[in-house]
Amino acid sequence: MQNSPKRFTITAALPYTNGPVHIGHLAGVYVPADIYSRFQRLQGNDVAFVCGSDEHGVPITIKAKKEGITPQQVVNKYHAIIKKSFQEFGITFDNYSRTSAKIHHDTASDFFEKLYEEGKFIEQTTEQFYDQEANQFLADRFIVGTCPKCGFEESYGDQCESCGTSHNATDLINPKSSITGNTPALKETKHWFLPLDQYESWLKEWIVEGHKKDWKSNVYGQCKSWIDDGLRPRAVTRDLDWGIPVPVEGADGKVLYVWFDAPIGYISATKEWAEKEGKDWEPYWKNEDTKMLHFIGKDNIVFHCIIFPSMLKAEGSYILPENVPANEFLNLEGNKISTSKNWAVWLHEYLEDFPNQQDVLRYVLTANAPETKDNDFTWADFQARNNNELVAVFGNFINRVVVLTNKYYNGIVPKPTDLSEVDIKTLSELKAYPKVIESSLERYRFREAQAELMNVARLGNKYLADEEPWKKVKTDEERTKTIMYISLQIAAALAILSEPFLPFTSTKLKNMLCFSELDSESTWNDISNKDVLIPPAHQIGKGDLLFSKIEDGQVQQQLDKLEATKKSNEMMNASPEPQKDTIQFDDFTKLDMRIGTILEAEKMAKTKKLLILKVDTGIDIRTIVSGIAESFSPEEVVGKKVTVLVNLAPRALRGVDSEGMILMTETPDGKLVFLNPDDEKVSNGVSIS
Repeated sequence: MQNSPKRFTITAALPYTNGPVHIGHLAGVYVPADIYSRFQRLQGNDVAFVCGSDEHGVPITIKAKKEGITPQQVVNKYHAIIKKSFQEFGITFDNYSRTSAKIHHDTASDFFEKLYEEGKFIEQTTEQFYDQEANQFLADRFIVGTCPKCGFEESYGDQCESCGTSHNATDLINPKSSITGNTPALKETKHWFLPLDQYESWLKEWIVEGHKKDWKSNVYGQCKSWIDDGLRPRAVTRDLDWGIPVPVEGADGKVLYVWFDAPIGYISATKEWAEKEGKDWEPYWKNEDTKMLHFIGKDNIVFHCIIFPSMLKAEGSYILPENVPANEFLNLEGNKISTSKNWAVWLHEYLEDFPNQQDVLRYVLTANAPETKDNDFTWADFQARNNNELVAVFGNFINRVVVLTNKYYNGIVPKPTDLSEVDIKTLSELKAYPKVIESSLERYRFREAQAELMNVARLGNKYLADEEPWKKVKTDEERTKTIMYISLQIAAALAILSEPFLPFTSTKLKNMLCFSELDSESTWNDISNKDVLIPPAHQIGKGDLLFSKIEDGQVQQQLDKLEATKKSNEMMNASPEPQKDTIQFDDFTKLDMRIGTILEAEKMAKTKKLLILKVDTGIDIRTIVSGIAESFSPEEVVGKKVTVLVNLAPRALRGVDSEGMILMTETPDGKLVFLNPDDEKVSNGVSIS
């Protein structure tokens, strides 16, 4: 760490405020960025960790149209939800801003004006898609069509969500307006373009030659592919009524393109933070001693590695990112996370369903982070990692150490005697872990780093299991004191090393070990350099469980929620069945539907779906076999008023004659319900017409 810069500017991708944050965002961007920022602060480095709501994207205007409200109302709603969720989850942004703030509008406008005045843009009149019915030009996300590269039929005008390729809207096959569904026409419009082709040789030198070894292969490969394909001018303005107005004459009705405006949000967020803290913002963006990092998902690689650096290069006074450690995508229960389909685990809902268990989700998302390939989050894995690792390994070790120290010594750290070979070896291994974890973090291998943290807990468990202080205390009190002393040093190390990964757990453990009462609280580097982290005679607190088991019922509740979402999506996307053959009115009048009451019910043997019912139809008591056993138990249906088709011809089902049909329907979420009268006092046998 001696040769590393002492000043860090760390950015996390600005989330669109057209919906809440979900676990895919957390795993890909915010958890790794927070781990790295927390770690650098622990090293005593000067960190500006910034983010903010991206409030000018076209998805926001689409959301506003769907909900019948203004874009400003949309961004205000979701900015509040996102910011609160991040705070409660423990993401330690030094500043979480928003691109609707005046400081951002001013910063982005000034940036554009400088490039405009220096002739860094080219002005072109081009043909762009225009929806004649909606009477507006169509920005990228207002156009959908077939991707020219992979054939995905729902690609956006700027990027394909299936293969990740960026393109122009006019490249799409069979383009359609997402506003009206019409095929758009081409119409001339004037815009300003950043001539990326002029930066091609520089980008090739900076990325292909300069970062081949230190950038992740997925980032480097995507950048190289773009450069090898040849870069073209990219429009930095759009025909829209929502966004930052283009600050030049002759640009009425035009705004800055969101991918020009959004990354400048990192700069304005830093300015806003520095102003509040009484600092100078410029060293964080213009000093070569500063290490700048962009944490993003793979769909943002091109913008952060090609377009934004070209903007900074064109401006001339800014530093460039040293690394862009982009992650792949996280799927959910085998399917791609989708905001529009509600197929997600939303952060604000998780915090409600699992109160005070932020670290469990942080741990699972890091352990399963999509660092080199797309990965899958499952609730079964969530439960297993919590119960088998956090509870059984980390929590178990700490609980045993704290409980035994209180039991044997009233919570006072004992004084060790002569150290055995095992003690010396264990302490030596402990001292090596900070550098091991540090090495993984500096290579952006967060899964690997967290696994090494858990190995510290495993070291402690093995030491206790091998030395068995609960047995030694009966025969060798002095040896037991040494064992407990060594174990407490491991516990203290865990309290420090866990802070970037499990911050709430770290705080809880430090409080349990009464770190605040120490003369000087040990630091990350002290673990390797000091022999004593928690001294003899120090008083620790009482034991408290760091983690609790996740029960089957909690997991099933989440799976049921997803199943309801899946059924709802299937119903929304289902094509209606073709109309059946036409019948005459006389045919309809032949149907005899009566109110009845279910008197008895039992499951049909060796079937999953069938119940055998005894129903009082008012004209008789008859047997009806109904396929509702997966939705209702026999006990639930007894006494229910139902609508019965009584003149349906009898039919043998598994040897039982069914003498009619119970009429049912489904709710929008796919739940089966009875068609019964509003008035439960209606007599059996009353006809339905």
